Amino acid sequence: MTAKSDIHWQKTRRLTFVLVVFWIFVNFGLTWFAREINDVTILGFPLGFYMAAQGTLVINLMIIWWYNRQMNTLDTKYGIEDD
Repeated sequence: MTAKSDIHWQKTRRLTFVLVVFWIFVNFGLTWFAREINDVTILGFPLGFYMAAQGTLVINLMIIWWYNRQMNTLDTKYGIEDD
């Protein structure tokens, strides 16, 4: 492997690690604190219900979108072509 591909791989692993940690926090952390966040009400529904019904789904889609965008940027920067 060349130095360029090593840097690309290092940045790819870092991005993946950060987004997986964020995903774990969103999916498990918010569920763990559901009783505490249920004190907040949005449109008449407790925040825990809203996050379970819609919020985490939207956040997961945003994580996927962000990963795709960042990986396309990294691939372009380091000359990695998608076959």
